[in-house]
Amino acid sequence: MKKLVIASRGSKLALWQSEHIKSRLEALYPGMEVSIEIYKTQGDKILDVPLAKIGGKGLFTKELEEAMLRGDAHIAVHSLKDVPTRFEHGFVLGAITKREDVRDAMLSEKYASIDALPKGAVVGTTSLRRKMQLLKMRPDLFIKDLRGNVQTRMEKLKDGLYDAIILAAAGMNRLGLRTEVKHLVAIDKDKMIPAMGQAALGIECLNDPEILKILEPLNDEAALVETTIERTFIDVLDGGCQVPIGVNAKMYQDGKIDVEAVVGMPDASEMIHEHIVTHKDHYKTVGAELAQKFIAQGAREILKRAEAVAFR
Repeated sequence: MKKLVIASRGSKLALWQSEHIKSRLEALYPGMEVSIEIYKTQGDKILDVPLAKIGGKGLFTKELEEAMLRGDAHIAVHSLKDVPTRFEHGFVLGAITKREDVRDAMLSEKYASIDALPKGAVVGTTSLRRKMQLLKMRPDLFIKDLRGNVQTRMEKLKDGLYDAIILAAAGMNRLGLRTEVKHLVAIDKDKMIPAMGQAALGIECLNDPEILKILEPLNDEAALVETTIERTFIDVLDGGCQVPIGVNAKMYQDGKIDVEAVVGMPDASEMIHEHIVTHKDHYKTVGAELAQKFIAQGAREILKRAEAVAFR
């Protein structure tokens, strides 16, 4: 292939991700021209409504997929946590890259930690997963919706609309923004379990052998193993991206894998939490097995009620 086109959203983080993959492909294939085309998705256009009420994070992929179906682009680079577990039209994940810091982070101009936030402090996040785990730690906090790209969210924090906001640490690191806010504290995973696929990039493409062969060197084994477990867990629960589910797998050099997951109501009134240890030999099946443990404890019923709350 002489020319490859990347379909990208226009936010700074999306463009960083696409430029990162562009540079890696150019290094791998010096004779191939790689370019980026920018598209505006429905998720970028609707900024005043929580994602759960307008269809979830698939709203960030549809326009990019349409560009690939038309032949105007060959691949799309996503934050893997934004990618639904099921694809249509013959799309696949062609590669999953090495993960950045998987943790969520608290940003504040006034307070150095979640514990330091005063009673009734306003914390910004639209993620029901984050809301649930924040309220488990601090039921006295007031959680307020927060949409927009990273820069927009930080501006709202600096304007005093929030005492703190919660973002993915990976995005802050990739954009070099850690010094742009007075306090940025990564939240330990034992306090806030990350989202499925958090901190990995997922490269989506049509199931084309030529494209898949080009993308193969971008795969990272640990990320592929970990996120396969996480995405299978979500898929079997049929949870989607818009309900309160956290799941994180961590593979170590000896092949051991720690998997931790949580499902519950957005107000933290009900929660199911499990932690298991497995081995990479079982990575293709353990996500489904863990999901079945949750289902046996009533997870699907909880998620239906959580979804009803989210869509109210």
